[in-house]
Amino acid sequence: MDLYYPIVVLAALAAAFAIGSVIMAAFTGPKRWNRAKLEAYECGIEPTPQPVGGGRFPVKYYLTAMLFIVFDIEIVFLYPWAVAFDGLGIFGLIEMVLFIVTVLVAYAYVWRRGGLEWD
Repeated sequence: MDLYYPIVVLAALAAAFAIGSVIMAAFTGPKRWNRAKLEAYECGIEPTPQPVGGGRFPVKYYLTAMLFIVFDIEIVFLYPWAVAFDGLGIFGLIEMVLFIVTVLVAYAYVWRRGGLEWD
């Protein structure tokens, strides 16, 4: 149990710093509110009105999110494979080629559906 004390102390310090920073910013920061600061920020473009129910997101949004997740998962598996490449031998190489092929299938699907085209 003694090995976990530094982790708990670090987590407590991080939480105290985060909470303390938010509280100090609320007390010390300027409070000059105006209409522009209270609106949603959309890269300097005037916000577009949204329907009451929130509206529907286009399919491209979900395809882009899926592609992001697929490549995040690929990196999570490729890094340990690259570190232990010598110990895995030909079996590890074949398994990683199969894994990359399945990732490329997902990439091709998103590409064919137009997820990489920006309007």
